[in-house]
Amino acid sequence: MTFDVIATGSTGNAVVINDSILIDCGVPFKALEPVKKELKLVLLTHVHGDHFKPRTVRALHKERPTLRWGCCDWMVGPLLEAGVDKRVIDVYDPDLPAFLMYGPHISIRPQLLVHDVPNCGYHMIFTPEHEKRERMFYATDTATLDGVEAKDYDWYLIEANHAREELEARARAKMEKGEFAYEFRAASNHLSQEQAEDWIYRNIGPNGRYAFLHQHEQEDCRKK
Repeated sequence: MTFDVIATGSTGNAVVINDSILIDCGVPFKALEPVKKELKLVLLTHVHGDHFKPRTVRALHKERPTLRWGCCDWMVGPLLEAGVDKRVIDVYDPDLPAFLMYGPHISIRPQLLVHDVPNCGYHMIFTPEHEKRERMFYATDTATLDGVEAKDYDWYLIEANHAREELEARARAKMEKGEFAYEFRAASNHLSQEQAEDWIYRNIGPNGRYAFLHQHEQEDCRKK
């Protein structure tokens, strides 16, 4: 499995899996130029502007009108408003435990997440012909992963928005200056690095790998 982080964080989110599946579309259309022709599916998580940019969605659908879009029901309205044809929208039920097949080699299941708007992550299974099956779990913008299981997966792409001690220190410094401390909101709606690490270590097997996404201080998370 390969993944290419086009962008992650509050300025925009878009990750390409195996050169063919785009998760979230919160970047300018030109940022998709290197990958857009190979895409077979776009998965959406929630409506916040750093994950869903209507102008980019509209442009991508116009250029690739048969490209399929997968989402839970809360994203159908925004997709239709952005001009996406309902015939290319696949709606997932996060309450069903079954995986949805995309051809013979890809299976997908949404995972409900806890945020200030309806949100989901994704379990994905890749079974390429004559190659080892691989499983991946993707989750960003969530207050907790308590109750979520993804045991012994091969890859975990997980939010690690902040280090708790660092965030609290910044918030205290702002409050002492009488400034608004957005850090409290971030802490209540986003996983800290400590939470992410704890969850990963409870799920990851001996051969599993992970990458942190949506970090407050951006790093180069591009992997192959």
